Amino acid sequence: MVRRELLAAAILAGKLYLEAEEKAANLRCIGGQRRNRMRRRLARRRYLLATVILNSEKANIQNYTLLNSQVPILRVYFSEADTVPSLRLSRTTIDMLTQVLPRKKDHGWSHEIEVLVLLYWLACGASYRVTADAFAMPTSTVCRVVHNVIENMLKVLHRIIHFPGPQEMEEVGEGFACLAGHNSFKKVAGAIDGCHIRIRPPAGQQKQCYINRKLFPSIILQAITDSTGKFLDIYVGNPGSVHDALVLRRCPMYKQSFFPPKGFFLLGDGGYPCLQHPVAIITPYRQPLAGHVECRFNKHHAKARCIIERTFGMLKTRWRAIFLRALEIHPLFAPKVVAVCCMLHNLCQATNDILEEEHTEDVDEDTENTDEDLEQNGNNRRARLAAQLSAPEELPACLQEHDYS
Repeated sequence: MVRRELLAAAILAGKLYLEAEEKAANLRCIGGQRRNRMRRRLARRRYLLATVILNSEKANIQNYTLLNSQVPILRVYFSEADTVPSLRLSRTTIDMLTQVLPRKKDHGWSHEIEVLVLLYWLACGASYRVTADAFAMPTSTVCRVVHNVIENMLKVLHRIIHFPGPQEMEEVGEGFACLAGHNSFKKVAGAIDGCHIRIRPPAGQQKQCYINRKLFPSIILQAITDSTGKFLDIYVGNPGSVHDALVLRRCPMYKQSFFPPKGFFLLGDGGYPCLQHPVAIITPYRQPLAGHVECRFNKHHAKARCIIERTFGMLKTRWRAIFLRALEIHPLFAPKVVAVCCMLHNLCQATNDILEEEHTEDVDEDTENTDEDLEQNGNNRRARLAAQLSAPEELPACLQEHDYS
């Protein structure tokens, strides 16, 4: 079918060329000669282009949109083999991703192939050359496909990563109370923390802005998770030298004060201020501790907040080529890649596609916040929570026998 179309195009181009030559011979005026010279040039170009395409077809050069069944990755996907080792996602998660993304395409590669190209690009550490070799594609095509799919995923990011509704807040709080081991944490709406993503910094004076406290260049991912490890909100892109408290003040959630709902609060580490407004955040007591009450509160606080550390661990385990070495991409494109990885994490949570967390040496240490001006009434609420934790849930039997009214 393709050969017939090429032959028809070559014949049509030849006819146009001959017609232009005929008209040029008949017309003698200067204006007519100029017009026909342009027509002859255009017809000659079309004729040469059709000839090249025809010769390529005769030489059995495969069309760029045809599926190459000899590519190993495609054989894995279109068979019943496990896709996790090659693409880092299960077949169920890949199918869900292809259904979520918009499918309006009138030419080029199929929707599924473009998704596979992106997943393999993420799995191999954002290498365009390695992906091009694996799929037998030009490197420029891989680059264009990766950017297009990422932009399409960002358009539907709000459908995958979003805050829970009012009717879901009770379930979220129950989950954190179960993690903490005490009902005092029933009003927890999420856990907040930051994570450093290694990147290749830009050259020049801006390079120093990306050097974090551990002396390597990075960007910061601030995330909020629920009790199951699902991302509720992400804010990524600040240079590594920015403190967690400043990243918090820059994020839309803090500026607009739309989460958590009234009566609920977030759990943060010592890098955040203890706040009640504009965003309610409860942090652990700082060292040295005053007594057993504060020590007991910190212990339960750590049990509930550790879910976000485990979530970061699962994210790094799945995309270890992205998060455990420097991203060799432009610093302005790196936040989009990190956001896509977080989106894929939530899809994996929805399909129960879980990879167990691997312990890595690159673990972010908590740094205490020293900006006292940010703390607004959060200490009073923390003191009430600590008192509830230390108070007995019911009176001893010996005290219940007496009437103190």
